[in-house]
Amino acid sequence: MARLLPGTRALRTFEAAARHLKFTRAADELGLTPAAVSHQIKEIEDQLDLVLFTRTSRTMRLTEAGNVLFEASVDALDLLCRAVTRARKMARGTALLKVTLDAQFATKWLMRRVDGFRRQKPGVELRFDITYEVRDFERDDVDIGIRFGTGKYPGLCAHRLFENIIIPVCSPALLASGPPLKEPRDLFHHTLAHIEWSRRGVTWPNWSMWMHAAGVEDFDDSRTLVFASSTDAAQAALDGNAVALADFAMVANDLSQGRLIRPFELGIKVAPEFAYFLVYPEAMKDDARIVAFREWLLDEVTKDADAG
Repeated sequence: MARLLPGTRALRTFEAAARHLKFTRAADELGLTPAAVSHQIKEIEDQLDLVLFTRTSRTMRLTEAGNVLFEASVDALDLLCRAVTRARKMARGTALLKVTLDAQFATKWLMRRVDGFRRQKPGVELRFDITYEVRDFERDDVDIGIRFGTGKYPGLCAHRLFENIIIPVCSPALLASGPPLKEPRDLFHHTLAHIEWSRRGVTWPNWSMWMHAAGVEDFDDSRTLVFASSTDAAQAALDGNAVALADFAMVANDLSQGRLIRPFELGIKVAPEFAYFLVYPEAMKDDARIVAFREWLLDEVTKDADAG
């Protein structure tokens, strides 16, 4: 029977073709040519003596047999992927801890503190997976992560890190050379930057919201610069090109070092259900590496809160 089963590579090709129902899209995903995908599907059909797809000049559909094999392929590939991830974690031993987090949190908050962790816990080697993608702890080779979200993740422990307070910031050079900023309406004479983000009915604070909180009701937001990430908005402020709305925790170091200035004290809190969370599988909560990193990170967060 084993000789009748397609190999893993062939199953991946079939799964992609069945999911897309287009050989061209499957080929793009797998880095193959459409002809190579078609050839592999034909080999599987010949090997199993089954017709898996019905084709017309315009459409392609799975046969009944194809549907059965597609569902089994999805389960089999997922199971194998999870097993490989567990095997890799076991093979790399107990000293290495892989942390997944986004670029903003890494560059603006964590990396300047990492040496402190390494001095405290020399027996734990940190590796970082910098990405805005949400990793799956069962499928991806990571142990612990920092996510922005609601903290409601089934099967994971989640520790809220800090409040997100959005404040206006600008460079000292812009403040020195541009129109003065003595009251909120003075911002009308500057380029203003913010990000555009909303989820589950919650909108990330923007300039219209900040102006409303400041008592300015005739603000026109049509000339604001809108960025996809907070990092880009903050960089516009650092470069002296704009007054930006930024997350206080992410720019606190730039403020303390004088690279940015806070022209107005007014800040707006992000909806409390959203925040940065430290997350890891419940089954790993007593792992010595995770305990060490968790205790150190939460202590750093507490120090920041006390300093603020």
